[in-house]
Amino acid sequence: PGRALMVLLLSATVSLLGGLIFGYELGIISGALLQLQTDFHLSCFQQEVLVSAVLIGALLASLAGGILIDRHGRRRAILVSNLVLLVGSLILTLARSFVVLVIGRMTVGFAISVSSMACCIYVSEMVAAQRRGLLVSLYEAGITVGILLSYALNYVFAAVGEGWRYMFGLAIGPTIMQFLSILFLPVNPVKLSSWDSDCQKGLIPLQDTGDRLAAEREPYQEKHYSLLDLFRSRDNMRRRTLVGLGLVLFQQFTGQPNVLGYASKIFHSVGFQSNSSAILASVGLGAIKVVATLVAMALADKAGRRVLLMAGCVVMAVSVTTIGLSSRMAPLAMARDCKAAMDPNAALSPITSSKKGDLDSTGPPVSAAPWAQHTALNWITLLSMMAFVSAFSIGFGPMTWLVLSEIYPAGIRGRAFAFCNSFNWAANLLISLSFLDLIDAIGFSWMFLLYGLMGVLAVIFIYLFVPETKGQSLEEIDQQFSRKRRGRGASCTRTQYQRVEHGSST
Repeated sequence: PGRALMVLLLSATVSLLGGLIFGYELGIISGALLQLQTDFHLSCFQQEVLVSAVLIGALLASLAGGILIDRHGRRRAILVSNLVLLVGSLILTLARSFVVLVIGRMTVGFAISVSSMACCIYVSEMVAAQRRGLLVSLYEAGITVGILLSYALNYVFAAVGEGWRYMFGLAIGPTIMQFLSILFLPVNPVKLSSWDSDCQKGLIPLQDTGDRLAAEREPYQEKHYSLLDLFRSRDNMRRRTLVGLGLVLFQQFTGQPNVLGYASKIFHSVGFQSNSSAILASVGLGAIKVVATLVAMALADKAGRRVLLMAGCVVMAVSVTTIGLSSRMAPLAMARDCKAAMDPNAALSPITSSKKGDLDSTGPPVSAAPWAQHTALNWITLLSMMAFVSAFSIGFGPMTWLVLSEIYPAGIRGRAFAFCNSFNWAANLLISLSFLDLIDAIGFSWMFLLYGLMGVLAVIFIYLFVPETKGQSLEEIDQQFSRKRRGRGASCTRTQYQRVEHGSST
């Protein structure tokens, strides 16, 4: 039992630290860019390249990382990603040119993408079915904590000379902690035939005894798949791919990247005009994400994945529709923020504008004037954005990656996860780059109403195609798909639920 408890705690630590590093690296650029544009005299295009470098590196990792995860194991993939992340962080900390900064950010993007895939798969295979949702969702909790931490450090180092070096360098700490934590964990138990018997009777059973024995025989019975099998009818792989791609694409097309990216505009409209108040508002939004993700962790193994996904989508659709309708009654001027990087009063990006630029005392923010006489609508919009963030953190945020780590057979799980993840990063990049062009073409309010429509379509998709997987072992989920049980939200059998309720307690 003592060893089993240690494995449980280390698994939770690996999941939490993996998410924290991921969120930190995504969030820290917003504050670092304020100093980098001055120190390196960056043009608008160079700033866009620097911000997008992480996405490009992550996309490349999604294309290649799946092979690493399937051929060399989940644990080794995490260790390699930690080493690559250390190299990337050192490159950024010591950078003396724009090109080196881009190389460093691409390296970091590659590392966090591989780590995100490997962590979710590794933890999902390590723990019992009735605790899988909790520990995999812990990764998403780590992301929200990492983003919140990056906001806080942006504030701490904002007035420090070359503070961006500290911002990038501090990622080394949690990376080393994750590397050391996983050294004490066994290789993937699905691949291990001599898994310690303490785990069979202690706090972290793989599943029940029968499932564990089946997993121990896995190396001798495991099916081999090629990437093309994802599009074939074999073992119902085509439907699994439909579920995976549908979740990652709807996760992006419901507007999450841009709702968060333009949060500062809404903060301005409700009176957060100073640097400190805008930063505190951003920290408050991060805190809301953390709380909502903790709720998702508590409910993932009780309410189930389907329920949280559908409930989250409904709230997201209502929220962005409300923002769209409010903006029609009180138009929000969405100007392109990056026009003159060398102008100290020019806002740098949607994310960083809350800390500089349109908050300076030289004039009111772009969005303040049109909204000045609509206080009630301003607060309705702010509350809608908070509801959107909470709904995403309960539904699409953690549940997408949890379902992806469950629905594929072990022999292709890494490559299938990576394949879907590549579409996630590509969609994220496409939406982020095209948002302002779409605003120019159809207007801000219509853009958010379109996000609301996508939320409705997402609810329909989840209802029709995404099965419920709570309480089921990975083998049972695989069998459910292989038998082509197409009933809506196919659930556990009575005996499976009895096993969950009366099995080994954690």
